[in-house]
Amino acid sequence: MTAQRFDLPDIDAFTRPYWDAAADGRLLIRRCAACGAAHHYPREFCPSCWSEDVAWEQASGRATLYTWSVVHLNDLPPFGTRVPYVAAVVDLAEGPRMMTEVVDCEESDLRIGMELHVRFRRDEAHRETADPGAAPEVPAVAVFAPGEARRSGPSGRSGPSGRSGLSRDDQPPAVP
Repeated sequence: MTAQRFDLPDIDAFTRPYWDAAADGRLLIRRCAACGAAHHYPREFCPSCWSEDVAWEQASGRATLYTWSVVHLNDLPPFGTRVPYVAAVVDLAEGPRMMTEVVDCEESDLRIGMELHVRFRRDEAHRETADPGAAPEVPAVAVFAPGEARRSGPSGRSGPSGRSGLSRDDQPPAVP
């Protein structure tokens, strides 16, 4: 039996477009049609004006470092094998703040306001599933690094950044 994981999201019908886009190397945020505010983490309503007229939008992947902490000790699986790591809050170019991890950057090089770009990490080691006959769910997680924006393709290797938008058909189903 494998130890419980504390780093894997619960993917549901509402958040599925977000995780599918991440698997394709695209970061999504939500934008309100009523007031124009962008927000992240994904919610079914606007946290600024409470409108339910919100839609998925592809973010640029650009951000600046707002704050960070270097984690040297974490006993929750699998974080113990990743220490030290940089837990951070970034300001996305579109406005929202996002909790994340900064990668490929020495602690001494971190600076508030430094420019970062999204990358996607896929935990290829996570291959368990409740249904042995089902394909394992291996979510790609947005992390940020200095340098050029990159995407993680189906192989999990980084490559040039790609862009594509969402259509109205890509919206999650309405929740009663």
